[in-house]
Amino acid sequence: MTVKKSATPKKSLAAAKNKDEGKILIIVESPSKAATLSTMLGKNYIVRSSKGHIKDLPKSRLAIDIENNFEPEYILVKGKAALKNELVKLANSSSKILLASDPDREGEAIAWHLADVLGVDLKQKCRVRFYEITSNAVKAAVKNPDLIDLNKVDAQQARRILDRLVGYKLSPLLWKKIRYGLSAGRVQSVALNLICAKEREIQAFIPDPYFIITARCEKNDNAYELRPEKFHGESLCKNNLPLLINTQEKADEIINEIKANADKIEVMEFKSRNVPHTAPAPFRTSTLQQEASRRLGMLPKITMSVAQSLYEGLNISGKSHTGLITYMRTDSLRISDEAINSAREFIAGNYSKEYLPENPNVYAKNSSKLKIQDAHEAIRPTDINLKPDDIKDKLTPDQYKLYDLIWRRFTASQLTNAITAKTTLRARAGEVLLKQEGEMLIFDGWSKLWPLDLKGDELKKINAGEFLDLKSVKSEQKFTRPPSRFSEANLIKTLEENGVGRPSTYATIAGTLEARGYIEKNEEKRFYPTALGMLVDEFLAKYFNRKDLSSIVDAGFTAQMEKELDEIEDARRKWLDVVGEFWHEFSDTLQEAENAERVELPAPEPIGEQCPECGKDLIKKRGRFGEFIACSGYPECKYTRPILTTIGIACPKCGETHGGEIVKRKSKKGKTFYGCSRYPDCDYISWNKPAGLTCPECGHELFKRGSTVYCANCKYKTQDDSQDDSL
Repeated sequence: MTVKKSATPKKSLAAAKNKDEGKILIIVESPSKAATLSTMLGKNYIVRSSKGHIKDLPKSRLAIDIENNFEPEYILVKGKAALKNELVKLANSSSKILLASDPDREGEAIAWHLADVLGVDLKQKCRVRFYEITSNAVKAAVKNPDLIDLNKVDAQQARRILDRLVGYKLSPLLWKKIRYGLSAGRVQSVALNLICAKEREIQAFIPDPYFIITARCEKNDNAYELRPEKFHGESLCKNNLPLLINTQEKADEIINEIKANADKIEVMEFKSRNVPHTAPAPFRTSTLQQEASRRLGMLPKITMSVAQSLYEGLNISGKSHTGLITYMRTDSLRISDEAINSAREFIAGNYSKEYLPENPNVYAKNSSKLKIQDAHEAIRPTDINLKPDDIKDKLTPDQYKLYDLIWRRFTASQLTNAITAKTTLRARAGEVLLKQEGEMLIFDGWSKLWPLDLKGDELKKINAGEFLDLKSVKSEQKFTRPPSRFSEANLIKTLEENGVGRPSTYATIAGTLEARGYIEKNEEKRFYPTALGMLVDEFLAKYFNRKDLSSIVDAGFTAQMEKELDEIEDARRKWLDVVGEFWHEFSDTLQEAENAERVELPAPEPIGEQCPECGKDLIKKRGRFGEFIACSGYPECKYTRPILTTIGIACPKCGETHGGEIVKRKSKKGKTFYGCSRYPDCDYISWNKPAGLTCPECGHELFKRGSTVYCANCKYKTQDDSQDDSL
């Protein structure tokens, strides 16, 4: 049977074909942002996503013509042919094309490549930059397009070429001289060097003893705890520690002097002064990553992903789809006048008048050397009236925690100073001058929303000339500690302070080094280098730390390179000059390193046991997720087992009955968790590190993060300083 097709009028076919003709085409980076803008801009706009870069350097080869002025070979990104064809077709039928990739160097390069693919004239004002995804901001930006910033494109291209030259020339060198499959990067090599240098400091550190002497006194039912400041007129302190009380004999001598004058410990002075504390600056990318890591335990990569979702927007009751924060990749501390006025109105309407400063708090240009006049702002909520708790049900737990952090920090930045009273008590016991310092909050100001760390407890006033009653005096021996290893937050802070890297790179640096097997995290989430990482760092430092333009492991020279990229963006330097000068030095150093002898990796370490399957020696090996035990007879024998590191705590489920201990393990994805040494006979498991204690308030198990001991069931929290978390 033949089915008759319905006839469609030719006019209707043409209308369907040309339904998008004459509209304005806007191209953004992400699909979710495209969906957001579509709801804001209406039917006269077509919004599509490039899904990141449309063109890039190929992964399979260097693709930089060094002999021809470092000409890069850009190709269509694999898998994007259909997308390119769709965009070209839409561009050909549109009345106008607007390129709205992210407002940073990477986004500018994406817009430039899109212009090339779509045949957009670079003299045409086609570039749109969204610094916040709100209806007013989006519509205003679309009405006022700009030119593509070719200086910014040049800066991104210079960075891309430099990184490609380093990565694709240095990695094969490491294959030849150390082991196949290794790799190196321009910024990551500096981070590795910092971590390795810190480890060498720790290994070379020799602890020195010192004694803390505490004299507990009372007066009028008020307690005081004083410590020796001077003995026979000579200072006992160094770096705020009593390092000069370094023998038991000296400690005993000081204690005996205090006891001998127990009935005449006279107050020499009691001083109190009010100290204003200025409000913290709003977040920029690096400080957001640091505080999210420190306060929320959130990895920088996760922080940036969650921040991206907050920037791109959510459906909020009464406001439709709106972005909750401004653009999250920024080094600027600038706040727009509109945002400051909005914050001041909010503060005036929600807090008493003493919380609103007479003039707005304005934050000076930060040390990252970027232009404060640029269109970027600090990271802030787009609408301060959207309080975190009011929209909590619209957010995921991570979105809520990060939005709350950003909202509180920004709002606090526009509140008045916090004021504390800092007090100093000095008393004399014979030839010993005793001292105690305290601090008390007088007015909370901005600390109403953001924590203020007080140094010392409140000291009750006492008058000079009064005498204290000595209750006890004792000494405690301690030892100086080695420098702490880097946490994720501290590493980012150090890189930023040294001018190394940019906001877009911070989130991935540590993860890249971990993936390469160069560094690992200990139980306290601090980085330490593996033997392989130390070996790679030693090799790179030997040949690529010559105090010239090839010094890729030296923070100072890498920071200088970042400065030169800024100068390209500011049109003060040509990208070809910067790349050419670097390559001249780098290629000479490469050639020298090519002639070096091969570095031998340490032989696998036997553990003193035989394989239960074939009888050969068992050895320590390193895999994707760290060290493990394997048979030396591999590949004939494939026996392996994990290395179980005990943490010195009995299993809370079977420790008393069967002697199970808590051991550190790795999941299949490389994430650390804690389980019982008797697995599978005991199935105890925890993603959090057990503290071996029970909560005094609810009786549940306690866990430990750094020096903080906390309960996951209730809000109980305390500090445990008995163990150095840097070791």
